[in-house]
Amino acid sequence: MRRLSLITAAACAALLLGSVAQAQQPPLPPPPYGEPVTLEQAKKIAAAAEAEAKKINVNDTIAIVEPHGQVVFFQRMDGNQDLGNLAIDRAKSAALFRRPTTASDPDKAGGFPIVIDGKLIGGIGISGGSGPQTAQLAEAGLAAIK
Repeated sequence: MRRLSLITAAACAALLLGSVAQAQQPPLPPPPYGEPVTLEQAKKIAAAAEAEAKKINVNDTIAIVEPHGQVVFFQRMDGNQDLGNLAIDRAKSAALFRRPTTASDPDKAGGFPIVIDGKLIGGIGISGGSGPQTAQLAEAGLAAIK
């Protein structure tokens, strides 16, 4: 019986060490910076996000920022409650942290980095709809410049 418990303890230790080693793997490096998003690109992204919003019948706020969080383009659709600061904050967070806002909290969506040719050029933030809706609009906007 003692031999069995030693084997079981050794197996548990091996599993634990394996999962700890796996958990300690470093995350992928964030994308390097590229040239900041242009006004033309920002308008194209926002137009695609707005078209998607109309398609799914939501009125959201759209913010596009350059890599350091400065606003390049902002739009609040008619009928949207005033959530402009939230859209800007999401865009800034995505650009400054170089990852989607869902990376820190799976329930939060709407902020995504804008990456072209592997380089970060800005961030997009959407607010006003549900989490999945804001993500859908952001993804539609990003697809417009890929």
